[in-house]
Amino acid sequence: MTGNQGKLAGIEMDAVLKQVGKKFERKAPDQLKRPSREEAEAAVRTLIAWTGDDPEREGLQDTPRRVVKAFEQLYSGYFEDPFSHLERVFEDVGGYHDIVMVRGIPFNSFCEHHMLPFIGQAHIAYYPADGVVGLSKLARVVDIFAKRLQTQEHLTSQIASAIDDTLAPRGIAVMLEAEHQCMTMRGVQKQGVSTITTQFTGIFQDEPAEQAKFMSLVRGGSR
Repeated sequence: MTGNQGKLAGIEMDAVLKQVGKKFERKAPDQLKRPSREEAEAAVRTLIAWTGDDPEREGLQDTPRRVVKAFEQLYSGYFEDPFSHLERVFEDVGGYHDIVMVRGIPFNSFCEHHMLPFIGQAHIAYYPADGVVGLSKLARVVDIFAKRLQTQEHLTSQIASAIDDTLAPRGIAVMLEAEHQCMTMRGVQKQGVSTITTQFTGIFQDEPAEQAKFMSLVRGGSR
């Protein structure tokens, strides 16, 4: 292959990768054509009939309305802004610059592959740079991203990125532990199996001792 041919191949590959990236970009809710409530309820009736039951029998007549109402709550994260909860920073912390950690934040989300729940806990720590945020705001961020169709890996990354983008701390550590119902209710049907994902930035990424400290605090120890 000549030098020019190599360059052309590289350009073509870049174009392919850009197209692949665009294909898998997640569109914001306002960029999507959202079906009406009536269309959503009709879809639920279709699924009920597909399972083999009668959507018109007494116990199921109001189920489509209830399901759509439940979806509004379960997937409310699409219509909330996680960054707005991190905007207010408290700078007067008496010179505190050590680790801040919120451990054991319960969450439930839904696997984007099967729309079955995965349930667990999130642990978040960071080293402040210019200030801290209210502790409850970190839990809000977890909830907002969790109330969307997700993979656990993407959820972990989103939480870390949101905190990093708005707070710009010296380091962030995020760990999620969850049990996936798509693994326990179907497929291999293995009960009690936990999936653990982590994301580290800054100090936590660069210094193994800080990762060890975080893990120790997650497990209830102290250093």
